[in-house]
Amino acid sequence: MVDRKDKPKHLGRGLQSLVGPIISELGPSGHRDPAVAELPKAFGDKGMRQLLRQLDIDSISPNPYQPRDDWNQQELDDLAESIRTNGLLQPVVVRPWDSGFQLIAGERRFRAAQAAQLKTIPALVRDATDQQLLEFALVENIHRADLNPIERARAYRSYISSFSLTQSEAAERLGENRSVVANYLRLLDLPEEIQRMLCSGELSMGHARAILSLPGDELRRKLANRAMAGRLSVRAVERLVRRQLDENTSTGTRPALKPAHVSDLESSLSMHLGTKVSIQTRRKGDSGRIIIEFNSLDEFDRIAGRMGVELAGA
Repeated sequence: MVDRKDKPKHLGRGLQSLVGPIISELGPSGHRDPAVAELPKAFGDKGMRQLLRQLDIDSISPNPYQPRDDWNQQELDDLAESIRTNGLLQPVVVRPWDSGFQLIAGERRFRAAQAAQLKTIPALVRDATDQQLLEFALVENIHRADLNPIERARAYRSYISSFSLTQSEAAERLGENRSVVANYLRLLDLPEEIQRMLCSGELSMGHARAILSLPGDELRRKLANRAMAGRLSVRAVERLVRRQLDENTSTGTRPALKPAHVSDLESSLSMHLGTKVSIQTRRKGDSGRIIIEFNSLDEFDRIAGRMGVELAGA
């Protein structure tokens, strides 16, 4: 039997204790507001209460690992208006940084408070490493306000490459299924045009997963444009993909679909080397070749360095 205390901790489950619904004892003026609810029990001990402070909003810098690129301006405006009326009752989470503080979690509230022109903001001050800074920002967005699929995929990639993790290690640390992480990372194999469609919401994750079954970027672009222009459902796109694959089979041109473990290995090598890697196996699967792409001599040198290859004359 495994002792409960020996089980690995999952950020996805434990984030509530860090940035969960917290009602601050401090009113907008920085004084205790008896009309405001007490902090929940998780923050009720004396030590945790001492971490809650009213900080000068200009002393706080953003989280540099924030994975979100696009913010809904209307939602921020609505939250800012609510803050003007009621004050900010839920504190942000920060760590000491240089002569001020750095945001760990709560950037949406922080941006809205800036828009509401608050001078001070309630904040929970705690120590955090760079890895925790990235983890908390990623988990907060995944579990609270969804990133678009490409932002989420890039966040996973950044997390894995920054801290030299495997997909399985990252998934376990974030409280995610490994297949979920792998499926998002595969989106980064799509052409830039299709990635932009995912960012804008013109295509969904379901559309993208179907399109990824097609061999070659050209076919993927054609189907993505057709799906976007015709506002096709995911089911409709899946039918078109099956039809295309069947046509390739009938003409003898359909390539064998890669096993999942080969696709995962391609993704891992691509992230490690920072470029696209393709693994092509022969029929028996016990031989093949690895293709590593580069776009310039400088990039070639960088990739060679990552592989530990010492170039002649370097």
